[in-house]
Amino acid sequence: MSIAFFDFDETLIVGNSGNLWIRRELRSGNINRLQALRAATWMVRYRLGFASMEEALRTAIRSLEGTPEQTLRQRTRAFYEEEVRQLYRSGARAAVDHHRSLGEACVLLTASSLYLSELVSAELRLDGVLCTRFRVRDGVHTGESEGEVCFGAGKLRYAEEYAQRGGVSLAACTFYTDSYTDLPVLERVGRPVVVNPDRRLRREANRRGWRVEEWGGPAPLGEQALAG
Repeated sequence: MSIAFFDFDETLIVGNSGNLWIRRELRSGNINRLQALRAATWMVRYRLGFASMEEALRTAIRSLEGTPEQTLRQRTRAFYEEEVRQLYRSGARAAVDHHRSLGEACVLLTASSLYLSELVSAELRLDGVLCTRFRVRDGVHTGESEGEVCFGAGKLRYAEEYAQRGGVSLAACTFYTDSYTDLPVLERVGRPVVVNPDRRLRREANRRGWRVEEWGGPAPLGEQALAG
């Protein structure tokens, strides 16, 4: 038994769903320009190494306080169908299908929300989802995360716990990602694979001899449907 873990943003899809979501929320009037500017500033500071993504995620989660869960689910589904679903890289489904043909479990491992992750899982027929979850009370978001955010070292703990429950060693597992921030997981799995990596991760992969793959741009939706 083995597990193939897949990162989402810039790995399975072209682009960052978080950035797309911020722009959509601004256009829809669900956030104001100041909130959008703060979010964009966080992203720039994070890329430059001056900000913690965990802190940015918790700030975003706090902003959901008082939002009905059903409302956010509906907005996320519309977002996925209209802006995300066409972004799957041409090699993404083939990779998932390859591991499935080997009898391996395919699991999403992402900082994205549960609402988006569930849609990705259904699309790709994945076996599990490890992601950031929001605490909900009486159908309304409390502004808190449900457990640890699934990012950085948190991703590793989610992967470790999932593998342990299945009686699988991470040394027998594969992880696909584009980001240097996923180094904690890459260092622990037996088969680290970097996909369309950022500059820092490409250098690290070359130094360590990790496999580097290019999954290309988005495949036409018709081809994606046939592949899936």
